[in-house]
Amino acid sequence: MGYPTNKKDKTALMANTLKALFKEQYNPENFFLIAGPCVIEDEDLVMGIAEKVSAICKRLNIPYVFKASYRKANRTSVNSFTGIGDVEGLDLLQKVGQTFNLPVTSDIHSAAEAAMAAAYVDVLQIPAFLCRQTDILVAAADTGKFVNVKKGQFLSGESMKFAVEKIQQAGNKHVLLTERGTTFGYQDLVVDYRNIPIMKGHNVPVVMDCTHSLQQPNQPGGVTGGNPKMIGTIAKAAIATGADGLFIETHPDPSCAKSDGANMLQLDLLEPLLEQLVRIREVVVKQ
Repeated sequence: MGYPTNKKDKTALMANTLKALFKEQYNPENFFLIAGPCVIEDEDLVMGIAEKVSAICKRLNIPYVFKASYRKANRTSVNSFTGIGDVEGLDLLQKVGQTFNLPVTSDIHSAAEAAMAAAYVDVLQIPAFLCRQTDILVAAADTGKFVNVKKGQFLSGESMKFAVEKIQQAGNKHVLLTERGTTFGYQDLVVDYRNIPIMKGHNVPVVMDCTHSLQQPNQPGGVTGGNPKMIGTIAKAAIATGADGLFIETHPDPSCAKSDGANMLQLDLLEPLLEQLVRIREVVVKQ
């Protein structure tokens, strides 16, 4: 495939991925943000969040990808909300991208979904539980879209090189990896920040998922718990350890969210957090 082996060329490959994704929004001096509600609930919600977060990111010069799931396939309970319909959800994602001139992303759950979703979004997200599924990775790669693979809660950062290789060997160089914590017992996760530089060693941009890494799964009530008070701590440590981007799910009223409300950031808390993170990033870049 002719992939680079020296440090300068590896850095250029990662930069080229982000330049291609963000185009005129690309800012090598700052981190980028993937943010939005966990799932598409209705048009007013997604358009309102996209408008507010987009404005914040423009002011702070943060490249921004809007994220929302058009369907939630991995839910604890059969009674959990899964979405408003695939086409309806994807149509809204496309509308967000066109309205606010943003790249948009959503997760897929099978190889068959890759081509369908790729017609509407710029980045295909591979859920952590599916990060070893070769057919999904190759199908996502074959669309030519950017592919963001979340590290499985059961995997090391070193082992994610195989996911990268599967996508690249299918002919797609536009790969990102996301750290989202490691299973700790049955009902908690921990973040090993060594995984950020380790996964950057695979020559791809690395994202820290600041919300899902705080999930508390397997709750007896059938709804995943979380610890959103620690989102700022996770994000600050990620920037300090060299993360290229941050993934933060956000909602105007997480207590009323139809999915993952227990670990989402309240929307009005996002701007002051991003302001702090930009200052931390400035220090990291100068070192």
